[in-house]
Amino acid sequence: MARLNGKRALVTGGSSGIGLATARRFLEEGAAVIVSASSQASADAAAGELGPGATGIGANALSISDQQALAEAARERFGRLDVAFLNAGVSDFRPFDQHDEKSFDQLFDINVKGLFFLVQSLAPVLADGASVIVTSSNVAHGGHG
Repeated sequence: MARLNGKRALVTGGSSGIGLATARRFLEEGAAVIVSASSQASADAAAGELGPGATGIGANALSISDQQALAEAARERFGRLDVAFLNAGVSDFRPFDQHDEKSFDQLFDINVKGLFFLVQSLAPVLADGASVIVTSSNVAHGGHG
């Protein structure tokens, strides 16, 4: 099928797992895809694995300037985005009572702050009717022991 034929998509955290599988499926459905990863080398490796139609861009989710540069790169590459699949994030599975301020700040900065500023930067790049999909954790339904 080609449900995304002619669509332009960004997949963050696209070098492995859910992000890489999503980018692969978007390509199979006809979209052109930018995959981002925490380093340019990882993004390039993912794009190479995905093949034609995929472009890799390194963007550290901790860096607001990287998030802004990613949005600008998407604008330069595609003009507008039809889909933003925002999947970059980290987990820290240590027990709740073993977290400290440093671990909290790292989780919050990557999973919330970075996401917030990426969406802010992407807003002018999103086409009318664009879809923004944010993956999240299942921890809301039960913690880790």
